[in-house]
This record gives sequence, C-alpha cells and structure tokens, in this order.
Amino acid sequence: MGASSSPELSVDRLLDDRDTRIIVCCGAGGVGKTTTAAALGLRAAERGRKVVVLTIDPARRLAQSMGIDALDNTPRRVSGVAGDRGELHAMMLDMKRTFDEIVEAHADGERARAILANPFYQSLSAGFAGTQEYMAMEKLGQLRARDDWDLIVVDTPPSRSALDFLDAPKRLGSFLDGKFIRVLMAPAKVGGRAGMKFLNVGMSLMTGTLSKLMGASLLKDVQTFVAAMDTMFGGFRTRADATFRLLQAPGTAFLVVAAPEPDALREAAYFVERLAAERMPLAGLVVNRVHGSGADGLSAERALAAADNLERGGIVDQEAGKAGLRDSAAEDVHADPAPGPEAGSHAGAGTTTVTTAGTTAGTTAGTDAEADGIAAGLLRLHAERMQVIAREQRTRDRFTSRHPEVAVTEVAALPGDVHDLAGLRAIGERLAAGVPAGA
Repeated sequence: MGASSSPELSVDRLLDDRDTRIIVCCGAGGVGKTTTAAALGLRAAERGRKVVVLTIDPARRLAQSMGIDALDNTPRRVSGVAGDRGELHAMMLDMKRTFDEIVEAHADGERARAILANPFYQSLSAGFAGTQEYMAMEKLGQLRARDDWDLIVVDTPPSRSALDFLDAPKRLGSFLDGKFIRVLMAPAKVGGRAGMKFLNVGMSLMTGTLSKLMGASLLKDVQTFVAAMDTMFGGFRTRADATFRLLQAPGTAFLVVAAPEPDALREAAYFVERLAAERMPLAGLVVNRVHGSGADGLSAERALAAADNLERGGIVDQEAGKAGLRDSAAEDVHADPAPGPEAGSHAGAGTTTVTTAGTTAGTTAGTDAEADGIAAGLLRLHAERMQVIAREQRTRDRFTSRHPEVAVTEVAALPGDVHDLAGLRAIGERLAAGVPAGA
C-alpha cells in the first residue's frame, strides 16, 4: 500500500513509547490477531519492555509458538527472549476462573461458596452471552492494576461483529445491575414466604411466563443466585465503566487487524468508525497475509499470452529452426558418394546419418514440448498470483479511500504457520518494517 494513499504505521515507535501501556489487537475472526499480538509482545520485550500478552484464543497457538506446554489464567514467563532488559509473559483467559476470582474477592467466604455452587451461576460464568468479552476486560483491569508490566498486549475474543468487544462489558454490567435482576431480588429482600407471596401476587403473569421458559427449578436457582449476589451487582457495572474509560485513556492503543479480503476489511472499516465514535485511540491498521510476487513486472495479461503461445506450438520461429535441422540432414544424404565398390558401406553410412538426425530431432522436439508445458503452467500460476495481487490492492484501496487518515502496515503472506519464537520474531520484523509482499 503506497504512502500516497495512507500514512505508514510505525510499529517500533508505538512499542518504544513508554506512555503506551495497553495495545488492543482487534478485528474479525481468522485474520491473525493472535499471531500479531504475540509478535508485538515478543518484539516489545526484545526492545527492553516488560510485557504480558493476554490471549482469548482457544486454539492454544500462542502457547505452542512460545514454547509453553499450556497457558492458563496466570501469566507465565516465556524463555528464549533475546536481550537481557525485557521480559515476556503470556496467559490465556479462563473466563470462569476470572468470574470466580471476582466473587471470591467481593463476597465473604460463606456467601462466595454459595454463589460458586449455584447452578445458575455456573451456567452464567461458563457461557452466558458476553461473559467472555466482559471477563477479558476484567482481567485487563486486574493486570493494569497490578502494575507488574509496563505493556499489556490484548488479543481480543473472536466475534462475528466488531461491536461485541466494546458492547459486551456494558451489556453484561447492565444485565447484572438492571431492572430484571432487581425484580428477581425483590422476594429475597422481603424474605421467606411473604416474599414469594409478594412475587406471586404482584407479578403472577411474569413468573408464570418465566417458569414456562426457564422451568421452576431454574427460576429458583436464579432467585437464589440473585439473593447471594445482591451486594455485588453494582460493582459489575462500576468495573465495566472503569474498564471502558481505561480503553479510552491516552495510554491505550488499538490496532485493527485484517486480511486483504472484502469481508475482513469491511469489518475493519466498521471497527475504525466505531472506535472513532467511542473516542478510543486508534494506532492503525495491520493488513496480514498480503500476497506479492518477485516478478511483478510481468503482468497477468502478458503471462497468459505467453502461455497460450507456448501451448499452441511455441515461439513463432521455432518451427523454422526445426525445419533447418531436417534440411541439414537431407543434405548429408545427397552428399554421399555415388555407388561404387564401397557403395554398400557408404549407403549404410548415409542411412545411419539420416536415422541419427531424425532421432535427435525427435528427442529435441519431445524435450522442447515438455519444457514448453512446464513453462506454460508456471506462467499461468504467475498470472493467477498477479490477479490475486490486483484484487487485494483494489480491496485495500477501497478501505484507504474511505479512511485515508488511518496509518497502515502490511505483512506478506507466509508459506506456513508460525509455530515458534523465530517465526514470531520474523512477523515482528515485517510488522515494524512494513515489508511489502514479495520482498
């Protein structure tokens, strides 16, 4: 992507800025957010910073690439980091364990045990919509409060919509502090049978509907959960709001990660617009898996034309050359001496000359045809690659025409997956240098 269409994203400047304390990698699923986050963390550590990478990737690729058997909810130090000034730690969010930690930190022992054992709580903490995003932000707040690291790199949860990451903490906080929860809390506050009588008299229609939808047993579990969590609900909303403000703070930088594909860049554009609307600091766009060619001087059209020419019989003057070879063989026959005492031997020699020349010509023609076929196939592959490059460039141009102010860097597509620190280091170098595809 040319400098004329968008400013260049300086990754090293971002990583070296000590005022930058949080980098959030976000974007559509499957665009390389986890690898990007890990590569940024490693590069920052090798440039002297104390870094922790928080991933929400269930595929555990981060652990494998960093040479760690497994990641969990506790930061683990990564060995093999070059240099002696920086450190790299990594962890993978365990959303249920994070929720448990909140309960244990904000409820007394007996109440905490009751909450943790409650069936509704167990369902809520393990898979309620928005829980993963909320707990990722809770964990980010915990890491930032500890102040053990001077840079936190967050790999955001994969989601279908760019809105999920920003909205889920607010949604879950609003739910836990909302009217529905307060309605369910009312019987517990009244107490005992009087409370149930109040609920039955005041909201019989509502509870009847809830019982049908949830089942009487689940409704009871919810009410028990709400009663136990009464003193904690306000804290969820407060922490959600605090984390949201943390994301808006000057020390936070968002990197939108995308692939050079229409859907991914459309999602990236939407995310850029949403970040601007929420006044969150956008550092720039990382375009991953960009294709390139070391022979980009040969256009797709010329490559296809050359392939067609080879498949139709080769270069135009090739047949004339072969004809000349056959003419030379014929002249050798006419140059044979006239029949005489040694006519038989001379005739035999003439016959041998024709046979040898014919065999050589046939072998050469076969070799040429095979080479032409291989060359034509390679030319067609090159044409396909050039068409992919052109399509990706058009897609990137559409993004930059809509958002010319967004700084951009791109990473060339690699032949294989990144599975170790050397691979992450190579990705970090490409991120920092803005290495164009094919370089």
